[in-house]
Amino acid sequence: MAEPSARPGPGPDRGLGYRPPGPALGPHPDANARNAPAGPQTGDGYTAAGPAPTPTTPPPPAPKGKNVVRSSLLMGAGSLVSRVTGFGRTVVISAAVGAGLLGNSYTTAQYFPQMIYELVLGGVFASIIMPLFVKAHKNDPDGGDAFAQRLLTLAALVLGGAALVVTLAAPVIAAAMAEPVQRDLVTEFSYLMLPALLLYGLFAVLSGVLNSREHFGAPMWVPIINNLVVITVGAVFFAVYTSGAEPDASGELFGTADQVTNGMILLLGGGTTAGVVIQVLCLAPALRRAGFRWRLRFDFKALPLADIRRMAAWTLLFVAANQIAVIAVVKIANAASGADEPGGVFVPGTTVYNNAFLMMMMAHGIVAVSVITALMPRMTRAADDRRWPELVEHLSSGIRLASFLLVPIAAAFIALHEPIALAIFQWGAYDHTMAVATGQALLAVGIVLLPFSISQLQIYAFYAQTDTRTVGLLNLPVIAIRIGGYLLAFALLPLEWVVAGLLAANGVSYLVSLLLSMSLLRKRVGLLRMRRTASGLVRSGAAALIAGAAAYGGWLAWPDVSASKLGQFGAAIVLGTALVGVYLAACLVFRVTEMASLQATVRAKLRR
Repeated sequence: MAEPSARPGPGPDRGLGYRPPGPALGPHPDANARNAPAGPQTGDGYTAAGPAPTPTTPPPPAPKGKNVVRSSLLMGAGSLVSRVTGFGRTVVISAAVGAGLLGNSYTTAQYFPQMIYELVLGGVFASIIMPLFVKAHKNDPDGGDAFAQRLLTLAALVLGGAALVVTLAAPVIAAAMAEPVQRDLVTEFSYLMLPALLLYGLFAVLSGVLNSREHFGAPMWVPIINNLVVITVGAVFFAVYTSGAEPDASGELFGTADQVTNGMILLLGGGTTAGVVIQVLCLAPALRRAGFRWRLRFDFKALPLADIRRMAAWTLLFVAANQIAVIAVVKIANAASGADEPGGVFVPGTTVYNNAFLMMMMAHGIVAVSVITALMPRMTRAADDRRWPELVEHLSSGIRLASFLLVPIAAAFIALHEPIALAIFQWGAYDHTMAVATGQALLAVGIVLLPFSISQLQIYAFYAQTDTRTVGLLNLPVIAIRIGGYLLAFALLPLEWVVAGLLAANGVSYLVSLLLSMSLLRKRVGLLRMRRTASGLVRSGAAALIAGAAAYGGWLAWPDVSASKLGQFGAAIVLGTALVGVYLAACLVFRVTEMASLQATVRAKLRR
């Protein structure tokens, strides 16, 4: 899953509680909202209408503090469960199909509808349309119903047409991203999965309708049902096909096209799309409770299409560049795995890259996205009032807190990459060799995790200023460096290390993004207090180095667990727990500021 977006908000969900492809964050949901004219609305969610009409219905009540707290808790719980079930979905599907020909073909086909969704609607929705939903619901006499109905109708037509065109073009798309040996499989999967493009778009727009009406639960919890559907599909596939399959000459299940039947393709591809269908349908009860009824409306002239196009231009540039990087990494990962003849030595490919990247995004989503979500309103208010020192303080504290929490995770990925990968992924068709390859990729993830998260935090400082132009332009050299790194990894590294090289190329681009955004922010808002941040990073990094070394020493002394599932879990849990304990103790010794804050918080909770 190359380069998912970390921005919060509705959109196609791959089960981990964050948006799919796009290597960096999209605009903050409030971006450009302050540029909208004040005054009553006329159903277009944006255009000022002159004198206020007499309301036909009472305005929606303002949210109460208790409701906000309850909604925050509900969304937080939903996000956690979504990540857990999404991770279970990845493990079950990997166990069912493996990381060979079938697994890589399925993973490649899964990218297509989400990539095209991002190009057609994703970036526009996050940066432009969501604020308009909120303003229409607040200011329109009908509570924004007309605006939502027009937009839903337009989105259904545009995305439906796009889904039809790209589904018919499935062979061409597969030829561009897949290797010859897997093109037929990718094409057949794509015929079943590309129609989901329409469903992703409808889910995003309907979620916007609900969120604008303070109904947050369903958009957060419904993707969990999608995860459970796909988990069921993977379990059925495992029971019917994987458990009785015979490996080929290389010991791999489903390593050749002859081993893949039409029933397998229909179950996997159709089941994955069915999960998205159910996800959309499950929003219907929540929409009824919110008082919204969708009827087709074709009076699109009432929508602010010109303003949407104008404001979305830089976001579309940003998204398009990201999708080029996604295409490049999938193509090169497939080329690496397909470079050997069928039946030869296993070479990691798209599935291994995808699973390692998901591990990184899971850590980033739990820690950094939570920090971003908490800080974004404060940074936005500070930017609106041009209180630059306050914005810098929020950004600096966010980087320090996120780093304090992410450094031990990165250390675990580096020191314990093998036991973690074996414990999580060595199931069924995902054999020992594939799990070890995933561990090698996880080592690279541990190195690049921190630069990625810090670069995303800094990019959000621009979104707090409603500046999408700078981010769009900054992203161009970053993407160029990333794609150049992909090509160098494929050209220079042994095939078994290409996937780790792709992740390392990501890391170099994240570091470049971090340095560029830091330089631009410093020119705009002044000194970023990086000396204090760097001091904290050095201390927490030293603590993590000690903890990682201790954990790695424990792994070297651990008995062989290649054939023991209990031993794999024992190694990962025991050594991981020891790593965290040593890290916290070392942070106390090194007087890491965030450790003192954590102690104070725990003591306050205990006193209460």
